[in-house]
Amino acid sequence: METPFSYQIRPVTGKDRQWIRELLNDRWGSSTIVTRGRVHDASDLPGFAAFHQDEPVGLLTFHQTDGSIELVSLDSLVKQIGIGRALLDALMSHARDIGCHRIWLITTNDNVKAMRFYQKCGFVFTAIYPNEIEKSRELKPEIPKIGKDGIPLRDEIEMEFQL
Repeated sequence: METPFSYQIRPVTGKDRQWIRELLNDRWGSSTIVTRGRVHDASDLPGFAAFHQDEPVGLLTFHQTDGSIELVSLDSLVKQIGIGRALLDALMSHARDIGCHRIWLITTNDNVKAMRFYQKCGFVFTAIYPNEIEKSRELKPEIPKIGKDGIPLRDEIEMEFQL
């Protein structure tokens, strides 16, 4: 009989920084993430991590400002078992606890899977920034010209969840 895959969600700690840096380098090309002209070192941001036993299986990082939280990165290393949603739920709970009214994020025009996921979680589209990725490439040159599924990587898309 197969045992269900179990995981726990907890806030990121200083002890997590090395594996976070490695995960971001592997999944994003570096720990640098650019959104709306802002350069984030996501390995230094607060966040939530998912663990199966002692192994990381998911990560969410965020940047907190006055009354809102920007979700900077979300990675699930085991698909279709709810890790991404559990990490997002942890962020929403945190946001409510601190009196935050809005969680927002930037994704790219090629990231159809992410747009589908976030819409299912209640996020709505709030803005499209055409050709914004060209500006981001000036800050992070390793951003590719072609994205997921062969789609040219051009635009930033803003989504938000009102609490």
